[in-house]
Amino acid sequence: MTDVAAAAARIAPHARRTPLLRTELDGRPLVLKLEHLQLTGSFKIRGALNTLLSGALPDLVVTASGGNHGLGVATAARLLGVPSVVYVPTSAPAGKVRRIEATGAKLIRHGASYAEAALAAREAARAPGASYVEAYDSPVVIAGQGTVAAEVVADAPDVDAVAVAVGGGGLAAGTALAADGRTTVAVEPEHCRALHDALEAGRPVDSAVDSVAASALGATRVGEVPFGVLSTRPVRSVLVSDAELLAARDRLWDEFRLAVEPAAAVPFAAWLAGRVPGELPCVVLCGANTDWLPDR
Repeated sequence: MTDVAAAAARIAPHARRTPLLRTELDGRPLVLKLEHLQLTGSFKIRGALNTLLSGALPDLVVTASGGNHGLGVATAARLLGVPSVVYVPTSAPAGKVRRIEATGAKLIRHGASYAEAALAAREAARAPGASYVEAYDSPVVIAGQGTVAAEVVADAPDVDAVAVAVGGGGLAAGTALAADGRTTVAVEPEHCRALHDALEAGRPVDSAVDSVAASALGATRVGEVPFGVLSTRPVRSVLVSDAELLAARDRLWDEFRLAVEPAAAVPFAAWLAGRVPGELPCVVLCGANTDWLPDR
């Protein structure tokens, strides 16, 4: 938790402290953490800032991303006055690519998958003065992402569970570190379930990816560092279908006029389905980088 507190102090001058919405839906109380209102429309800037501010700034920042992480890194680098290069797979959504390019970062499309883009990015980061920023498999990134849950605990101490979407596991691991004993509910699409498969196997394993939320949650294997955290703390792994998460996204708009990307609706879908425990759970809405528009 000390690392999360230190991360919060580092990133506070640059990132937003996003608000909570206390509400009741279907006769049940709920707290929504509106992290989709974060700079860059995603929590990812927290881990990027904490990484860059934890040591001397490099001459060049390099990363690979399916979208949100790249945007977070590119924006953090711009805020700190460092040039950046972001590798994305050719399948990266046009809206996220457009936003990354708008930061001034150099964007390179490479490979059909995140893994191929990451391999090329790591090779580029070997250049003198360059530094690679991990998406999730790093203690410093995890500490930065944990500041989301730290804010929840500080602003709503009566919350007894925190539900988050899971890709590579950085946000979930940070939540488990900062939730102060509260249950972390780690929610994934049924066909995008790297953490669920790892917990069943007792170690990170390769997992198939096939979900409408795959651009944000499409890690084929949960990170070793996040898994080390999540396998030793009170974590509940939950799955939802694509139909459930899309319906949840639409309901967030219908009920609250909150427009989020599919991945951000994943924990809300689990709550709607009754799969999130607690008398007063918090659902983290982690991103809004989508070109989706509600039906008119």
